[in-house]
Amino acid sequence: MRVTICAVGRLRAGPELDLINDYVTRFDRTGRQMGLGPVNLIEVEDKKGGGQSAEADLLRRAIPKGSTLCGLDERGKVMTSPDFAQKLAGWRDNGHQDLTFIIGGAVGIAPDLRAEADTLLSFGKMVWPHMLARVMLTEQLYRAASILSGAPYHRV
Repeated sequence: MRVTICAVGRLRAGPELDLINDYVTRFDRTGRQMGLGPVNLIEVEDKKGGGQSAEADLLRRAIPKGSTLCGLDERGKVMTSPDFAQKLAGWRDNGHQDLTFIIGGAVGIAPDLRAEADTLLSFGKMVWPHMLARVMLTEQLYRAASILSGAPYHRV
């Protein structure tokens, strides 16, 4: 199952990008043997300042056709890492070819695009900067692959 992360905003070189690249590499290496990955990161930028609506249009164009959508949103479901791993495995096992995570800009995902998501996921009751949400998502993808493979990375 291919995994795409569609996010508003461009990450510049720095610690966040270094972490994302590290976790994506780890996920691709661990997940490949289980039919997970690779991860493709697509960044969109609303240069015309059209707000959430324009960001949603850019995100929609970046989403692979027929992809299962998981939006990162503060109103989404809070999951444990093992539950997230099982959700990922469920999508894969039910024949989903593409899974896309969408991360909105500074004010989140537009309501109409949020409504199109198959699942909404939250990283807790706190709101996280959208750049850090990418780091957290890629780490959780790697952690999920580790859990599913039985590797010792995740400790309870």
